[in-house]
Amino acid sequence: MRTASVNLIFSQNFDLRKVKPGCTVLGMATQKELAKLAGVSAGTVSNVISGSTRVSERNREKVLKAVRALNYQPNLIARSLKTNRTRTLGIVVPDITIPFFPKIVRGAESAARERGYFLIVLDSEHNHVREVDMMTLLRSQRVEGILLVASGGRKGIIESPASLADPPVVYLDRLPEGIEVDSVSVDDRSAAEMGVSHLLSRGHTQIAIITGPLTLKNEQERLRGYRQALHKSGLPVRDSLVWAGSFDRNEVARICHKGLFKPSGRPTALFATNGVTGLEALRSIYAAGLETPRDIAFVSFDELTTDDFFHPSITCVLQPTFDIGYRAVEVLLNRIEKGRAEGRPDKIRLPATLVVRESSEFART
Repeated sequence: MRTASVNLIFSQNFDLRKVKPGCTVLGMATQKELAKLAGVSAGTVSNVISGSTRVSERNREKVLKAVRALNYQPNLIARSLKTNRTRTLGIVVPDITIPFFPKIVRGAESAARERGYFLIVLDSEHNHVREVDMMTLLRSQRVEGILLVASGGRKGIIESPASLADPPVVYLDRLPEGIEVDSVSVDDRSAAEMGVSHLLSRGHTQIAIITGPLTLKNEQERLRGYRQALHKSGLPVRDSLVWAGSFDRNEVARICHKGLFKPSGRPTALFATNGVTGLEALRSIYAAGLETPRDIAFVSFDELTTDDFFHPSITCVLQPTFDIGYRAVEVLLNRIEKGRAEGRPDKIRLPATLVVRESSEFART
């Protein structure tokens, strides 16, 4: 029976030249059958599928056409047992619903795909125990390397030197304390300093900062960047303007309400150290009946994905999220090739970019 996409039953006498575009052959094909159909050797088929050896473009296209015709699905488990290679990587992130992390995943997946690797994505849900389980699961699947955005700042079993060796692990964004590891992130301190310095250049001297959880090293570094910018301008750091926050919406709203309505008066500007906290802080500003930048100037570390809904538009310190994921895979594959014990850890620090929009345009008068 014919449909829009024709399915053909495979037989030993099947002729590849008769395959029309869009057709699929059903059945559990083998590499020998692929070779017969494509008119090449079994070794050529193996080289095309594994990517281990260069094959002429003509033969490669013949094999790929046979793969499509026979709907060939390689047995990755059997192949990994034979070659000790799965060409699979894993990535664990704390919360896939936060827009920052899918952008990192997209960069990692792009780099992995270009090099013939698959990428498994897992979500630890900000839970350290679940994170350990996810790492164990990836190891049981024989992944060749793991990218990790840690759920929290404290040390745990996955941060021990032994657990980082097999397979190798590259940390992204949130870096562990006290151990030397391969890692890719922005220069958090310099990036935050850039955002705060921008507010200082607009004439603000009463600049508050609201952070995420200060158990995270990147949040600590961004707070240091805030302090560094004030010191360079000759301004003191006032504890009353440092608002230690979290990723919890209600907690951020409470902190902002308390800070915005102090008896001594609200600050003239607010710097948020991450997109999640920044979004809730901005909502709190609007809920209080205030406007940016008329009543309080605002800068966020990270792009607010709902920025198009905010008027005025939001100034942000933009992280190269795609590049973070992409470069992390490069570091990981380099580590896989040369081995865990070879060389010092790679520490890649990428620059952030200040995107100036309306929310920080002028100081309150």
